[in-house]
Parts: sequence; structure tokens; C-alpha cells
Amino acid sequence: MARKPAKGTARRSAGEFFDQLAEREYEPLLEKASGTARFEVVGGKQTERWLVQFDKGHVRVSRRNTRANTVVRAPEASFERAAAGHLNLMAAVLRGEIVVSGDPRMLVRLQRLFPRPGDRR
Repeated sequence: MARKPAKGTARRSAGEFFDQLAEREYEPLLEKASGTARFEVVGGKQTERWLVQFDKGHVRVSRRNTRANTVVRAPEASFERAAAGHLNLMAAVLRGEIVVSGDPRMLVRLQRLFPRPGDRR
């Protein structure tokens, strides 16, 4: 039997998170929002980027490195914890663990796409 990781240590890669988001195509939690966000996930000397475009619930994800309303820059380990539901994005921003530039209201909307800490869905 496989052991469960210690609480708060389970991770989900950025690629897995954005692949699953792209498969959704429509997210009811964003039906009243429109905008773009670029996520920059930093691992060592490498930065991976994803562009999330959403328009009244319709979501598109690409690897384009283009201008966005909001840019979220996070260390790989922090992003993986957020994608697994073990880190609240807004709390991480307030602690300086994750950096947001542009329109911070977008982060409030996009946080809905991430599992909530303690959520056992």
C-alpha cells in the first residue's frame, strides 16, 4: 500500500494543473469575469510560463509569453503546493512568497481555480 505524503507536502505539477484547466474549457466560477493572467513558475534557472485567458467562464490556456492583465510569479515548490490545495495564493502573496504584478483583482478571481487548503475533493 502506498503511503500518503505528510500533510501539506503533496504536490501537483504546474503542467498537470494547467493541462486539467485547459481540458475544462468552461469554468462556471469565472462566468462573470474576463481577463488574462500569465503564470511564471520558477524552478532553478528555468521559468515556465502559462497564459490563462478567460471570458465569461470560457477558459483557454497556452504557453504564450505575452502581455497579460496580471502576472503571477511563483517558485515551483510554492505553485505545486497551491495546485495541490496546500497553499492559499493570496496568503502566499501577503507573505511575499508569490509575487503579483498588474491587476491584483484578477488573482482574487483566479484563486477560485485552485483547490482550497484543506479541501478534500
